[in-house]
Amino acid sequence: MPSSTDYESMFEFAPMSLWLEDYSGLRKLFESWRSAGVVDLVQHLNAEPQRVRECMAQLRVLSVNQSTLTLFGAQSQADLLSRLDSVFRDDMTAPVIYELDQLWRGNLCFGNQTVNYALDGRRLDVHVRVQVLPGHEATWDRVLVSLDDITERVRAEQLRLESERYARELFERSPVSLWVEDFSAVKVLLDDIRNRGISDFTTFIKVHPEFITRCMREIRVIDVNRETLRMFGAADKNELLENISEIFRDEMHDSFAEQLQDLWNGKMQQQREVINYALTGDLLNIHMQFAVLEDRLATWDLVLVSLIDITARKKAEAYLEYLGKHDVLTQLRNRAFFSEELNRLSRKGPWPVSVLVIDMNGLKPVNDEEGHAAGDALLRRVGEVLSKAVDEPGWPARIGGDEFAVVLPKTDERGAEAMRDRIASMLELNNQFYAGQSGRVLNLAIGVATCDAGDQLDAALQRADRAMYEEKARHYRETGAERRRD
Repeated sequence: MPSSTDYESMFEFAPMSLWLEDYSGLRKLFESWRSAGVVDLVQHLNAEPQRVRECMAQLRVLSVNQSTLTLFGAQSQADLLSRLDSVFRDDMTAPVIYELDQLWRGNLCFGNQTVNYALDGRRLDVHVRVQVLPGHEATWDRVLVSLDDITERVRAEQLRLESERYARELFERSPVSLWVEDFSAVKVLLDDIRNRGISDFTTFIKVHPEFITRCMREIRVIDVNRETLRMFGAADKNELLENISEIFRDEMHDSFAEQLQDLWNGKMQQQREVINYALTGDLLNIHMQFAVLEDRLATWDLVLVSLIDITARKKAEAYLEYLGKHDVLTQLRNRAFFSEELNRLSRKGPWPVSVLVIDMNGLKPVNDEEGHAAGDALLRRVGEVLSKAVDEPGWPARIGGDEFAVVLPKTDERGAEAMRDRIASMLELNNQFYAGQSGRVLNLAIGVATCDAGDQLDAALQRADRAMYEEKARHYRETGAERRRD
């Protein structure tokens, strides 16, 4: 049986800080408060903060061990006890009230986390365990207090929390839409068909398009950031997630099929342009980047998807493309498109190809006498006439100042003459419409030619051009108008 000397050695050389204390004065103080009618100790202490100090003054330290001196940087027990006000200070009030309340409630063995300070000012995060020793429950004159230094663990946890908060802040405040998703169920589906011996995934999804829809339904959205809510017009995450089918629809089926194909081929990082929809129904052009996180390649249960709204860029690109192929004034195709398309038709057809070369009569006098704004108004009217008269696959173009052309693929002479008549009808309606506004009559000279397979399209264009000039000359002869170079 261990002797008292053995117990003293165990106390002295224990690897954690141990304090042997006398709480009998505290017990007496509690008894006096109870006699005075105090029921709720916490409320009583919070009412007068000096009462906490009064309680602490009742605690008497009988002995500390070597680990305690080392932990607090004290030269001796006397050194430590003379400077306890440096050890127990600042942010200890709440933990002390908790410990006092445990004793008040009769809990004579409990633990708590608190803060102490070494004599050199170092902050110490400690786990405290208080035990009224057996045989002393009636007096509290022997209490063993152990302190476990958890400073490094607390600091590590704080760093982890700070890192998480920092990462969360980056996620939430990212200027692009971010989605955290779980693709693990999609992986299970892909693994299943692979295990069934399917090797040609492209053919498989063509035969079974419902598999794509099933995979889309198995994606679980874990989180989205603020920019996602703004981009898609959702008030909160619940509204967004409840309307996912409104966001990813129509064209997204084909895009997701490509995404599945890449995953099947082991491509865990992807990017592509896709179409999504805001909750308002507005179409969004999106640049999507997709990545299975490195440590989740075996499960696909954590995937980061970023979406950048490129709708404005797409509109700008479309407008630039439009400008490259259209005349700004009349909204018809321009000469560059005309030349490029004629080259293509001359190589590939479809035959026969008919062309109408059109020139506006009397533009130069209008420009000279009334100004170019009046002339531009007439040119816009030509654009209106030709736009209404010509249907696909035919198309009209402005190929010069007052020169226009209509190209009619897969159209013979009879069809070309029908188009001339239709333009004449539209021209008559246009003149009637504008009669009460400007009083100016729009007049066009039109030449027509047709090119069969094996013939030169340029030759047909020259024939149409000559026919147009003959009609223009006839117009000036019949009207008696002075012809100026126009």
